[in-house]
Amino acid sequence: MLKTDSPPSVREVNENDYENIVDYFLKADKDFLHRMGVDINLLPKRDDWLNLLLYNHNKIIENKTIFYVIWLLGKTAVGHSNINKIIFGKEAYMHLHLWQSDKRQKGIGSEFMKMSIPYYFNNFKLKKLFCEPYALNPAPNKILEKLGFEFIKQHETIPGWINFHQPVNRWCMDADKFKSLYT
Repeated sequence: MLKTDSPPSVREVNENDYENIVDYFLKADKDFLHRMGVDINLLPKRDDWLNLLLYNHNKIIENKTIFYVIWLLGKTAVGHSNINKIIFGKEAYMHLHLWQSDKRQKGIGSEFMKMSIPYYFNNFKLKKLFCEPYALNPAPNKILEKLGFEFIKQHETIPGWINFHQPVNRWCMDADKFKSLYT
């Protein structure tokens, strides 16, 4: 794991965090985005994206279509995780992003995810949590297996509104597995 004097922690997003989330994508290297399965031509304009996130932020939890947690080292935000395709009380799809390249592939992503997953199951009363990372991006696939997600299948789809058609690996954690690992 990444050696740091600042302990990792996770908190719910606040309105000021959305600029960092949007900028993570809009300022990223094109090759990096492609390795994640992002189609840069589908990225919205900054203000449009921020307005969409702020509109959703103000909804009651049962009506949210997307929900974020912020990853911190000490008081510094270094990444985020979110869920979308939320069906409250049933299921959601999870995403994970470390913003700074020097923090990646050092084990800290797994630690952040261990702290993020309970937010999703507990706040949204989930029965299942899915994740469909780009099949050709090994890092999130390794993390999901390590965290106890079950590999369901590989298939081709457009997994999100900013993605190109791609092979993805579908992973799932159900509520029973969550309870056995995280409570």
